Amino acid sequence: MNEQMMDVFLGRRSVRNYSGEQVPMEKLNQIIMAGLSSASGRGARPWELIVVRDKDKLIQLSGCRLKGTSRMLAGADAAIVVLGDETKSDVWVEDCSIVMANMHLMASALGVGSCWIQGRNRDAIDGETTEEFLRPILRFPDNYRLEAILALGMPEEETPVRSPESLPFEKVHINQF
Repeated sequence: MNEQMMDVFLGRRSVRNYSGEQVPMEKLNQIIMAGLSSASGRGARPWELIVVRDKDKLIQLSGCRLKGTSRMLAGADAAIVVLGDETKSDVWVEDCSIVMANMHLMASALGVGSCWIQGRNRDAIDGETTEEFLRPILRFPDNYRLEAILALGMPEEETPVRSPESLPFEKVHINQF
């Protein structure tokens, strides 16, 4: 077993509280590269990424989800919005999810806190969908659909690592359910 990789998987947590320290550009670039290196159906790469570092824009984006589940964006140092071109692939949702997962794991491996904020099929605080809320702020074309936003910041505190024994092996079925 590759212990380093398993350590990243076991250590990954959603981080919603950030220290205010900037995410170094080198680390942000590595997170972006992890997303860009993702697999996609038929190599279509139907995704586009919008990296947001402007503090005013992050505060504006923090209202993109009902019930405040996107509030952490106001305290984040950066966010990466993942969009999918539905005209390029019928599996754009899955392809964009792989991008999000790769970036989420890379952030964790680099000691950067991250939180996946689901956007597709979600509502904003103003009664619009999250996608409708974000479109005029980020000005993405109509054929691009919102998948999710990855909030990024240096963690306010260290998060505990899961133990392999805590994994739900009862969810694994061999040969049949």
